[in-house]
Amino acid sequence: MQKIIILDFGSQTTQLIGRRVRELDTFCEIMPYNKFPKDDPSVIGVILSGSPYSVHDPEAFKVDLSQFVGKIPVLGICYGAQFISHSLGGKVEKADSREYGRANLETVDTMNPLFKWFEQNSQVWMSHGDTITAIPEGFEVIGSTKDVKNAAFWCKEPIVNGKLSNCKSVWAVQFHPEVYHTLQGKQLLKNFVVDICGSRQEWSAASFVDSTVADLKAQMGNDRVILGLSGGVDSSVAAVLLNRAIGQNLTCIFVDHGMLRKNEFSQVMNDYKVLGLNVIGVDASEKFFSDLAGVTDPEQKRKIIGRDFVEVFNAEAKKITDAKWLAQGTIYPDRIESLNITGKVIKSHHNVGGLPKEMRLQLCEPLKWLFKDEVRRVGRQLGMPEHLITRHPFPGPGLAVRILGDITPEKVRILQDADDIYIRALREWGLYDQVWQAGAILLSTVRSVGVMGDERTYEHPVALRAVTSTDAMTADWAHLPYDFMAKVSNEIINKVRGVNRVCYDISSKPPATIEWE
Repeated sequence: MQKIIILDFGSQTTQLIGRRVRELDTFCEIMPYNKFPKDDPSVIGVILSGSPYSVHDPEAFKVDLSQFVGKIPVLGICYGAQFISHSLGGKVEKADSREYGRANLETVDTMNPLFKWFEQNSQVWMSHGDTITAIPEGFEVIGSTKDVKNAAFWCKEPIVNGKLSNCKSVWAVQFHPEVYHTLQGKQLLKNFVVDICGSRQEWSAASFVDSTVADLKAQMGNDRVILGLSGGVDSSVAAVLLNRAIGQNLTCIFVDHGMLRKNEFSQVMNDYKVLGLNVIGVDASEKFFSDLAGVTDPEQKRKIIGRDFVEVFNAEAKKITDAKWLAQGTIYPDRIESLNITGKVIKSHHNVGGLPKEMRLQLCEPLKWLFKDEVRRVGRQLGMPEHLITRHPFPGPGLAVRILGDITPEKVRILQDADDIYIRALREWGLYDQVWQAGAILLSTVRSVGVMGDERTYEHPVALRAVTSTDAMTADWAHLPYDFMAKVSNEIINKVRGVNRVCYDISSKPPATIEWE
């Protein structure tokens, strides 16, 4: 299958580039800046991402452009554009002031294939501290803003090893076409991916299901496969996909660690029965609560839950003596967020990082290349019930990472009750499907003074969180109606013992994450 390679130089919007390319029904792969795949005939184009670095920083990420320049079409974005210019003889200098925010392309060459169908004065989004003050020899400017002369440029005959080559062209833009604020950004990427690179636009939910089912049948044969279910969209879609490929050779294990949403264990088990899945349910809540007692560090809580899950899961899996594979619902953002390009962990995801040696199983991750919205499209293609497909994402460690401080059954009870009121209200008000993810957070390390029935109270606050997003890589807080928030706040305070104050989180991602821990 054709693919676009996106070389990641550490930008927080690299994944958005991938999302936009996938929206064009074209497969793409995000790779570290120094891992370009050599001699891969399926690669039809390369995109160089932005970066937190300046090209002049000693630690700046660098790539050998001769690997692909002149061989396949290249598009540099922000740092990618500056790196192309800097490497090929142009000049990149620190801007007098950081160029950040909206700008307009006051001049744009609409005859250039990159800007086909563009309008003059089209809005773009800038975000850079350096600027390109001189472009390399052989290049020409094709777009300028009021403050940025070299906002876009190209070379029809790229420079390779200091010489011109009659091969594929290079384009570079100092703005970010992948963000929504660049109003014709999707058109620019379509021009590059479809018209310039020649994508046949073969990537779709239907093609993914057909090819993946065929691959799974070939890969698994008659082998037995075990899948850890969480009740969420990802593992559920993975289960149905595997069930279509290998049928009853799939055994699913659903572990209740005691920190699921209210009544979730029984509800999810019923859903899986309707789907015809072979599911074993395990209540291991006592073990998890015991091992989490007194633990307050968020990363430590995640590690304990991950460890215990493996122990419980492994004990159950050993009963299936002929199993050869372990399947997981790992998706692309899980893998990206667990380890960024600089090698620093943002937060550990419970289903990323391989398998313990004692499990002696091979790993199968049928959704590992999909973004969340693509997983949902695949679920619909598989004919799954809509209420399962549209379920909000829920963290693997469950409410443990929505309780600040140590975990106790009583704190979980408080949060389950508050969260249940909140989520039910979102559905009743028709707001649930307008929100990407929502949940309540218990600030159990904090107590606030209140008054109930003329008596002083000293209890915990609850924070409500709701965000809008397309892929969870970036998110904005949801602007829920005041009347709705007033009703939910009143109901939580009146009905949930242990809570006397409700707050609303209005932080975006970045800088905050969606979950609090």
